[in-house]
Order: sequence, then structure tokens, then C-alpha cells
Amino acid sequence: MMATGRHLGMIDLDVSRETIEKLEQFLALIKKWNTAINLVSKPSLAMAWDRHILDSAQIFSVTPESAIHFVDIGSGGGLPGIVLAVLSEELAPDRRFTLVESDQRKAAFLREASRALCLNLTVLSERADSISPLGAEVLSARAFAPLSQLLGTAQRHLLPDGCCLFPKGESYMGEIDAAKKEWTFEYEAITSKTDPRGAILKIYGIQHV
Repeated sequence: MMATGRHLGMIDLDVSRETIEKLEQFLALIKKWNTAINLVSKPSLAMAWDRHILDSAQIFSVTPESAIHFVDIGSGGGLPGIVLAVLSEELAPDRRFTLVESDQRKAAFLREASRALCLNLTVLSERADSISPLGAEVLSARAFAPLSQLLGTAQRHLLPDGCCLFPKGESYMGEIDAAKKEWTFEYEAITSKTDPRGAILKIYGIQHV
């Protein structure tokens, strides 16, 4: 276990003390800004390390190692985008991030977090469906929209051989069934390490019916 009070052992990631401290610094920023901007629900702050940091960090382990451009849409409070950018600084230093957030106040928070943590990322304060295709190798979205809505945006911004990584709760099979009425795609449901009822959906080969 790390000398600091926090660790990532639950999700099998081995990182330096400096990386843990950056994640703690990010969490402190969330708590500071959350008093003015609803970045995360107030009740979740009591379990913020597990509920937000670890829940986001586990996505790193299922991200293709070769991925260079990672796009996070509806990034909100930087979950998972900022967390993954912090981890990648140590574990995948060539990876770059684009965070898309249409809410101007949340976008301002993302830029401040990026500046404070010295991260390699770009923040676009626009709607994901109104910007030019971003050419993502990996695209994520956490608590942003139902899968049937996400797939259209994902198809717009993904490279042909890219994949999506969508954390979903216990109703994820219902979302898959609903999405298949409009889309064809391949997927893998990877059991969440922070909530065994949920899954990270790894999706690729998206085509409209």
C-alpha cells in the first residue's frame, strides 16, 4: 500500500506516490468547486475516492495500450477524463486527451484543473454533436446519456477502428437491448470493480441500422 492514505490497489494499478497526490489534489479541487457548481452529487462526496476517482481510474486498465487520442464527452467534473489524464502522465505519457463539455462553468473548472495539474489535454466548451469529428481512438462518457443516444455521437468522433468505453450501472443490459433497435455494434461487458452490478461497456464496429 502507498505511504499516502490513498491507493489504487482495488483496481490493480501500480502508480507512484506523486500520481496519487495529483489525484488527491484533483479531488480537493472538485470539493472546492462543488460548492458553487454541481460537479458531483453532494451525498457522493462522502465516498468520493471510491465513487469517483477509483470508478474513473479503472477505465485505464481496459484502454488499448496503443491509444494516443482519448476523447471524453460530457466531461462535467473531469470524470473520467481528468483522472485518466493524470494516470496517463505516468503510465502512457504519449497519450493526449480532449474533454468536451458544453456547460461553460464546468468547462472553466476543467481548464483550471488541467492548469493546476499540468496535464496534456484540450477542453472544448461546445456540444459534442456540433463540433467537427475529433478522430478519437478511444471515446468515453460517464453518466452522460443512454447508450442509444451515445452511439451516434461516438460514431461521429471515433476513428473506424476505435472503441468506446462507457461505464454503466446495473441496467446496462436494458440499454444494450434498446440501442440494438437502432444500431449494430460489437461489445464486451467488463464487470465494474467498484460496483459489481455495473459494467464498463467496450463497444466497437458501430453502424446505424
